[in-house]
Amino acid sequence: MKSANFFIVGILCSSLVACSSVHKPAPVVSLTKGKTKLSKKIHIKNNRYKVKRGDTLFSIAFSANKDVRTVAKINKIKPPYTIFPGQTILLTYPKKSNKKTKTAPAKTKKYTTNKPLNNKPSKKELDPPKQREYVQSQASKKTNHTNTLLNKEVRWNWPAVGKVTRRFSIKENGYKGIQITNKTGTSIKAAASGIVVYAGSALRGYGNLIILKHTDDYLSAYAHNSKLLVREQQQVKVGQKIAEMGSSDASSVALRFEVRYRGKSVDPVRYLPKK
Repeated sequence: MKSANFFIVGILCSSLVACSSVHKPAPVVSLTKGKTKLSKKIHIKNNRYKVKRGDTLFSIAFSANKDVRTVAKINKIKPPYTIFPGQTILLTYPKKSNKKTKTAPAKTKKYTTNKPLNNKPSKKELDPPKQREYVQSQASKKTNHTNTLLNKEVRWNWPAVGKVTRRFSIKENGYKGIQITNKTGTSIKAAASGIVVYAGSALRGYGNLIILKHTDDYLSAYAHNSKLLVREQQQVKVGQKIAEMGSSDASSVALRFEVRYRGKSVDPVRYLPKK
């Protein structure tokens, strides 16, 4: 009789253990530690986006192909660009209402018969076009000089070893970076020193992604990684290992590497050392 009771108790205990193991929730681990993180994709609609947990203003601006400073200015967000879940981010300035306003009729200037009319343009009226042309020319020279200086401020290096299998395209729907192919686990390194402004998987088509900020104008992005080894707001040095190559959100094992200048994609090969 006692043995029968022990047998029944044993069955009950094993059943309870089995039930508890079935219903135990799976742990959610931060992606910055190299494991999968549950996150919703960034989907911008009508030039606006509602912030979700894990988003940063940099990731939203990157997804919209805009300079983060422009997005911050539109939404009156000051550095360090802190945003909150549920907050609506505008990507363009709201349109002004086209209300018709009554305008007073323009007053016509009366001339006396004592003063003759002079229809010839004065010298002052002829000078401004030349002045404007000169100013535009000087501004263009200044911009080119600034771009050269900014380029020298960032020390660029190749982010991974491998074969370049896709190149940058200027077409509207072209590839906006370069693809470096190698095997799973190949080291991904910071192409330049900077700070991690995004580490996650919320950008559609990029998989496990890292975005680094190098200067106020330059960003670099590293997509489709199998593992991320850095966290947001972490300072990294050029050549430091930040991820491992993979095929997340991609059909083949490769790194998608992009460089953005003021929010716009530029050809990374222009900045990288010649092989």
